[in-house]
Amino acid sequence: MLKRQKTGSVLCPSCGKLVGVKDEVCYNCGRRNPGMWGFAGVLRRAGGSLGFVPVVLYGCALLYAATLFMDPQGIRMSGLSILSPSTRSLAAFGASGAIPVFGYDRWWTVLSAAWLHGGLLHIAFNLLWIRQLAPAAAELYGASRAAIIYTVASIAGFLLSSLWGIPLTVGASAPIFGLLGALVAYGRRTGSRQVGSQALTYAAILFVFGFLMPNIDNFAHLGGFVGGFLAGRVLNPLLPERVAHTIAALVCLGLTALSIVASVATSGIFFAR
Repeated sequence: MLKRQKTGSVLCPSCGKLVGVKDEVCYNCGRRNPGMWGFAGVLRRAGGSLGFVPVVLYGCALLYAATLFMDPQGIRMSGLSILSPSTRSLAAFGASGAIPVFGYDRWWTVLSAAWLHGGLLHIAFNLLWIRQLAPAAAELYGASRAAIIYTVASIAGFLLSSLWGIPLTVGASAPIFGLLGALVAYGRRTGSRQVGSQALTYAAILFVFGFLMPNIDNFAHLGGFVGGFLAGRVLNPLLPERVAHTIAALVCLGLTALSIVASVATSGIFFAR
């Protein structure tokens, strides 16, 4: 329901206290225009049903199919590279790394790369972990804050990877480590040893696994974990979600979508003869 509320009370987006929808200032926290012109309730409801988990799952799956479709002749089928999109197709949709970020000034790929995958096994493994971790993060932090954590971890992971000199990198594993970092932060803040220790154990196992398998970007994992942990510390899960979190989450998802659009719109450099 996108109907504007003109009378009655709403919850202040900043402190969560009841205020009049037409109040000029919240008398509890001092926020100006707490009713947000009557749309505070709409934004709060949008945050509660943001659909963070299915957005990530379906988004990654659709983009994987799109990278295969863009360059079908370049699909690789050897060894562990089963149904692997071509390198130029991944680059066209927004793969990150030192070459795109510093060589082609495609700095926005630190957002888009988290939604791309290099093969069938790659995406299957990552989506299983997202299906395991994202609902827990959304339940403990809220859907909006989970989306923010996912985005921050993506930026931190691929930025570190690019700075370290990894030529080309994709995958949701950076934000997956970010979700683990946020769960560790949750355990530390709330005193829940079960949540924190289990997340830390998962992170350690996956990090070791990354050294055993070829072509794994452990710098993206490390950056994602640190980014997610710090975001989890800032986004206090003991406080209720606010409208500001919903707005920030929508901005994060919007910027991510724009990064993919920008990548495809400027992809001609990778297909020029």
